[in-house]
Amino acid sequence: MRYPRLSRPIAGTFLALLLAGCGSLGQQDPLRVDLAGMQPLPGAGLEMRFNLKLRIQNPNEAAINYNGVALELDVNGLPLASGVSSRGGIVNGFGESLIEVPVTISAFSILRQAWGITENGPVQHVPYRLRGKLGGGLWGTRRFTNAGVISIPEPRDTP
Repeated sequence: MRYPRLSRPIAGTFLALLLAGCGSLGQQDPLRVDLAGMQPLPGAGLEMRFNLKLRIQNPNEAAINYNGVALELDVNGLPLASGVSSRGGIVNGFGESLIEVPVTISAFSILRQAWGITENGPVQHVPYRLRGKLGGGLWGTRRFTNAGVISIPEPRDTP
């Protein structure tokens, strides 16, 4: 079967537009996410609930529209808390926003953490890792991570 002579220029134009579209996506800098606050929420049964406030900084020119957020928090290499929120918003380019996410800590997570601490003796430095995503549809989802160490001061002897 022979294609008309017009189909080659159309296919070439489509390919050029496709490549130009992919090139415009460009490399974006990762979001900076920090824990800005934490408030207790009522829990049910043996679980604990908190409202985490995250400060999201966008070091890119383009604004980020998101329609939800999901996150997980590991402490000492073990899962501790997770949460989701369907609340959406915008983080402007070269801007920042506070996002609130309710998280749940199960009784099993608390027991696992307590077991890990007692097994290894007194702990002065506790590593943590926060990871999650801002949902933005098929191409707009932005993942983030933050890791560090929480230093626990040694107890002082009082005279």
